[in-house]
Amino acid sequence: MHHDTTPEENRALLPAPLRILERSGFGAAAPLFTADLRDADSFERAREVVASHASRLWTEAVREDGGPVDDRPLYWARLTLAARLRSWSPSFPLEAERRAELARLLETASRGITELDFPPGDRWVRVVVTGFDPFHLDGDPECSNPSGAVALALDGLTFPMGERTALVRSALFPVRWTDFEEGMVEEALAPPHGVADAVITLSRGRPDRFDLEVFNGAWRGGGTDNLGQTRTEPVPVSEGPGPEWTRTSLPVEEIVAAVEGPYRVVANTEVVEVPAGGGEPVTRPEGPSEGSSARSGGGGDYLSNEIAYRNTLLRDRLGSRARSGHVHLPKTTRPEEHVDVVEQTRAIVAAALI
Repeated sequence: MHHDTTPEENRALLPAPLRILERSGFGAAAPLFTADLRDADSFERAREVVASHASRLWTEAVREDGGPVDDRPLYWARLTLAARLRSWSPSFPLEAERRAELARLLETASRGITELDFPPGDRWVRVVVTGFDPFHLDGDPECSNPSGAVALALDGLTFPMGERTALVRSALFPVRWTDFEEGMVEEALAPPHGVADAVITLSRGRPDRFDLEVFNGAWRGGGTDNLGQTRTEPVPVSEGPGPEWTRTSLPVEEIVAAVEGPYRVVANTEVVEVPAGGGEPVTRPEGPSEGSSARSGGGGDYLSNEIAYRNTLLRDRLGSRARSGHVHLPKTTRPEEHVDVVEQTRAIVAAALI
């Protein structure tokens, strides 16, 4: 059976991604995966192969080598493995549902989602930090996403918090509407919300500043994702519609006061709303008015705003005490440009816990 590749997987065959994979050493991932998959003679064995290779991608991506952290090899390698899995013809019957299960496993295990757990004990301050894949790749196929690079750099980080020790676990999310509709954020973050002290989502923002997004809106504004799809609609969530607005529980003013560095840190309260009485959308610099409908949160109306909304809604629905909110990082596009962003985000995470 022929299995069509996705637009993302097709981009992985362009010269720029191939160069990135070759230079990084991640280019060997697909041939090794293909060989092991070819030898799999049952679904159980195929599942072991997918889990092993996906986990290895994540492990290699978060391994420290002393240089700038690069999120691009992980992104492009995952897509090459996904394409190989999609076109694989097994020697045993494989139902579409089982193939989809393998594809989901490849995604979650290579994104750190299956590693979002923490050791037991009172000594730990538990922190989850998430980033995004690269995007806008048709215009710049070598683009890196600083939020992905920062998440990779911070995974496994420990630092003292009084008599306790803070421990960071990270994960990356796709720039795809469908994955959010299917509940990837909730499935990934619900378990850590039960134990975490903070759940902080990151994405790429403006060129010259960090934005601590105060309000998140329940609206998708039509942005194009990495599959070329768009959405203009309320944010679809399970268990019934959520509120029009959610709010960060990060100590934004304290973070602004505490964190210094080459980039400004701003508490962003601006939103766009349709007022309670109706009419055209209006910008409100100090946050939403009572009864209004969301058209743009502080983080916009794309997937950055949506992950912030879903994370904070999950916090509220679960009764989680985790400090939860979203940080837009300065818009850098290459690994060497992320160095200061990584260090300043590390300080923001520490300040969020004080």
